[in-house]
Amino acid sequence: MGQLKQALQAADPILDLNLRILKLENRLQRERLARLEAEAIAERGLSEQYRQLMLLETIATKANQSAAVDDALRFALKAICDHTRCRFGNVYMLADQGPRRLLPTALMHGKAADQLMPFINLTRRTEFPAGHGLPGRVLESGEAAWISDVAADPDFLRAKAAAECGLHAAFAFPVLVGKDVVAVMEFFFKENLELNAPMLAVMSQIGTQLGRVMERRAAENRLIHDASHDPLTGLPNRLLFVDRLERAVAAHRRRPEIGFAVLFIDLDGFKLVNDSLGHAAGDALLIEIAARLLKVLSSDEEKGVLPTLARLGGDEFTVLLEELHENNIAPAVAERLQQALRRPLMIGSQQVYTTASIGIAASTGDYASAADIMRDADLAMYRAKSEGRARVEVFDQSLHDTAMRRLSVENDLRGALQKNEFVLHYQPVVALNSGIVVGFEALLRWQRGPGQLVPPADFISVAEETGLIVPIGNWVMREAFATIAAWHRAYPWPAPLTMSVNVSPRQFDQADFVEQVLEAVKVSSARPETIRLEITESVALKDPGRAIEILRRLHEAGVRVSVDDFGTGYSSLSYLQQLPFDTLKIDRSFINALQKKAEGGDFVRTILDLARNLNMDVVAEGAETQSHVEQLRDMGCGFAQGYYFSRPLERDAAAALLAQPRRLLPPKHDVQVKR
Repeated sequence: MGQLKQALQAADPILDLNLRILKLENRLQRERLARLEAEAIAERGLSEQYRQLMLLETIATKANQSAAVDDALRFALKAICDHTRCRFGNVYMLADQGPRRLLPTALMHGKAADQLMPFINLTRRTEFPAGHGLPGRVLESGEAAWISDVAADPDFLRAKAAAECGLHAAFAFPVLVGKDVVAVMEFFFKENLELNAPMLAVMSQIGTQLGRVMERRAAENRLIHDASHDPLTGLPNRLLFVDRLERAVAAHRRRPEIGFAVLFIDLDGFKLVNDSLGHAAGDALLIEIAARLLKVLSSDEEKGVLPTLARLGGDEFTVLLEELHENNIAPAVAERLQQALRRPLMIGSQQVYTTASIGIAASTGDYASAADIMRDADLAMYRAKSEGRARVEVFDQSLHDTAMRRLSVENDLRGALQKNEFVLHYQPVVALNSGIVVGFEALLRWQRGPGQLVPPADFISVAEETGLIVPIGNWVMREAFATIAAWHRAYPWPAPLTMSVNVSPRQFDQADFVEQVLEAVKVSSARPETIRLEITESVALKDPGRAIEILRRLHEAGVRVSVDDFGTGYSSLSYLQQLPFDTLKIDRSFINALQKKAEGGDFVRTILDLARNLNMDVVAEGAETQSHVEQLRDMGCGFAQGYYFSRPLERDAAAALLAQPRRLLPPKHDVQVKR
């Protein structure tokens, strides 16, 4: 026993040491295991964080590369569902109009979607006002939200359908443009899950990134829309209209049995509204007219016709009608548009009436390009204008032939001045009391080629439209004034000859018109008091205040002014008294009526009485028969011109007439005139 005790006492320090070593090893092992577990947990956390960052980067990259916002959202739905193992995800969009609310979309992604149809169908027809339901909560707060179990959430409006389909945990996050929620993305799990704050933070970043993409795409779309639409009416502009028309032309070539047509619409008298009521009223009128036209065309769309209404600019609109199965549809649509425009419009407190001239060109013309059919619709519209306005005209080949002739005239007309192709013919003006030639009217002719003398009716309108009438008119004044100055020197009679020259509206509208006249008088050395400028009533009454000032300055310089074609326009006695005219020229149509209608004589007598009261001379145009001359003489008309006396003469022939006794009519001495 003693030896055993001694042996145990001797071994005790060793045992104690071993026990301590064993405890230390166990402790170290526990610490190592704890460290390994901590490292594993950290590694798993870092791995999940890395995966979430990769998800964010992948969605951001794809979204920036997507051509459309929907493509970016679809990719994000699938990527988030794959990453989080969600069973279903969908997107709501903010409503454009009305109360602030979210609308369901077709943007969805789900696994085994056929098993989720009760929930999906309910989601597709449910809107969420701000603050209601999971999407509405996100819309109101602008922050991501988590629900551990939708069945236990009293505000989750689709809880029954979710439970039926085995959906429990859910989260949603906003798609933000700045601080504004423009969409909400919503996802569901099959399990109950507690809040995963780190994941929800990453989802919020995804929503911000998608919002930036939506903002950029919206800006791009606005630029595209602005480039292709009229800023005033919101209608397609010329660029978009031509693009759609080119597509229609190509489609018609593939399917010739399906027709289309173009309507070219030009408002009648729109400039008058602008000038009288102001540009703001003009803009309001265009907006109202666009709305009326759209209303008519929308009813035609219901009948299977596909219409496109565009504003080309100013007061010009165009309509493309597609899917036409009958040729009479386009004229019928045009008539309905006319009827809509005939109703009065209220612009502010002012009631305005307007009409339109409409030209139609149809695909039956076998057009190769949009430009060709628009050209022909435009030609038809111009014919509607020329035929009295407020009309509908359909293009035919004769219009094209006329346009080609007009183009040829315009091209040749541009070089006519430089080539000295213009000439003046002179028609005598005869004093009916004495039968003597007292003056001439200078009439323009165009020697377009050898033996090809073009009358004014065939080219003056083209010159007027192109503005060429201004330099041509200036040439006429210089040439005619030089001629009368030469005749004054050759025939220094006590009562000098007069020279009448027609003034076009474009000439009269020139700011320096008076200076042009006086310069022509000065250069030619003509006597101002022998010059007669002839303007129409419409030219004078277009801007009476300006006309009065121009006529006053001309009178002060000695130049006299005649009212041409008196009686054919709107004759205002008040303006006739204010405007310092010297002569009234009775239009030939009233002289022709002398033999046909008793009223013709009454009208001429009225003009003569008016002229006497205003102390003005009267010249009757178109005196072609002895009866005309005798009746005019008997009525006391002072002067006349016409084929009865002489046709217009070339300069040399007119000079030869002056070299002989210039009495073209036996005298009647009881008529006093002051010419």
